[in-house]
Amino acid sequence: MKKTKMKIMSLLLSMVLFLFVPFLNIQAASNHPARLVDQAELLTAEEQQQIQAKLDEVSELHHCDAVVMTVNSLEGKTATEYADDAFDYDGYGLGEDKAGILFLVPRPAQVIGTFKELYKESPVKATDYYYKLSQDTNYIRRYRIKKDIRWKVPSQYGDIDISINLSKPEKDPKAIAAAKLAKQSGYPKCLLCRQNEGYAGRVNHPARQNHRIIPITVNGTQWGFQYSPYVYYNEHCIVFNGEHIPMKIEKATFVKLFDFIKLFPHYFLGSNADLPIVGGSILSHDHYQGGNYQFAMAKAPIEKHVEIPGYEDVEAGIVKWPLSVLRIRCKDEKRLIDLADHVLGAWRGYTDADANIFAETDGEPHNTITPIARKVGDMFELDLALRNNLTTDEYPLGVYHPHAEKHNIKKENIGLIEVMGLAILPARLKTELQDLADYIIEKKDIRSNEALEKHADWVESFLPKHPELNKDNVMDILKEEVGHVFVGVLEDAGVYKCTPEGREAFMRFIATL
Repeated sequence: MKKTKMKIMSLLLSMVLFLFVPFLNIQAASNHPARLVDQAELLTAEEQQQIQAKLDEVSELHHCDAVVMTVNSLEGKTATEYADDAFDYDGYGLGEDKAGILFLVPRPAQVIGTFKELYKESPVKATDYYYKLSQDTNYIRRYRIKKDIRWKVPSQYGDIDISINLSKPEKDPKAIAAAKLAKQSGYPKCLLCRQNEGYAGRVNHPARQNHRIIPITVNGTQWGFQYSPYVYYNEHCIVFNGEHIPMKIEKATFVKLFDFIKLFPHYFLGSNADLPIVGGSILSHDHYQGGNYQFAMAKAPIEKHVEIPGYEDVEAGIVKWPLSVLRIRCKDEKRLIDLADHVLGAWRGYTDADANIFAETDGEPHNTITPIARKVGDMFELDLALRNNLTTDEYPLGVYHPHAEKHNIKKENIGLIEVMGLAILPARLKTELQDLADYIIEKKDIRSNEALEKHADWVESFLPKHPELNKDNVMDILKEEVGHVFVGVLEDAGVYKCTPEGREAFMRFIATL
């Protein structure tokens, strides 16, 4: 089957197998097969009429051909194989090439059943199937992800991943914090709720008809496993509570992380912190993120080994990383869970005024942890990134937050993904960097451009370091310098700096454990 580039109309049904075949700029033939084929007999007469009317409307409005089909079984084929066969056998498509695009979304029960059968063979086979299905059904939007700009920048901490995200808007830290406190309304309550599976969408909430969730049990409770539609990295998955409850870092968090790792040992899993500023973009729904990818932080070595009383059997040490990370390793994950809970409790109540660390001010707690779990060989490993969300008059968005001189590049919260060494930078930078390159080469006044003037101080600071700059390498130099800014952002987020004074202060905390 030949495929052509064309607009894809989103028309999905939640509990049926679905076939959608759009063809732009092709007039429909009078003898074409029926647009609605309800082989599984899942639709009422009224539903059939509504769908048929919509298909007729789409066809007439866009001069295209749209088909919906329900079936009882994939007949042992993959979704792609079944779709290809249905396309060819049933005569869908117009023109000599019979060109078109097919979508086939199995019912949730079928996806879950296939996943479980493959899991019996291996967790890798199960996730490979589910990841491909999520791509083939356009839930993971490959066409949008391809637009993202990605590169690596060497640093003293290893190769840092940089990306300019073209799929999601830049978020304001204060708006993220306010969202946690906002009264919940609507259905589903948020983008992570299980009710999003098959949801038709509304004006302020995206449709998820092609969304399928794998139920899993962690810590004796029902959770959901899915992939992110934006996949910032390979097999970027989300594990979320079946109930809409707020984020909270506690002993149960570490239990859940390792329950998942034992189910899928080829994945890592981590949690955002549970406080505004240092937390992620969704604090109202308890969830974790993981995937099949090795971040720079995971590759970073232990800089200084430490021994924690009562846990001499656990390997522990300070990680060579811009954020303040204590890594603990053991074959027995229960020992890591107990130690992590011990560290968390100590950190929650820890104050060191000399290091500008306060457990609370005016009754507001500041200390929390961003944890990341993984399995390395026969060892379980847990990274505990110490976080603090203190604000001051000098740093109203957070002392351990990207500082103002770096907001031209990065203003958003530093959440789990970036803690591990992947920058998610705003889409505006694509155009701004291109324009900056032109201004630099043409020696124009950057401050004269309203959109670019925020970059002027930054450009002036690094230009003297690059006498080799020319029109052929200017963009490479800009990308390199963006990477350096992001490394500085991570250093801003570190409660203990990578200096002798910072390491001494870090050891003062460890001495309290």
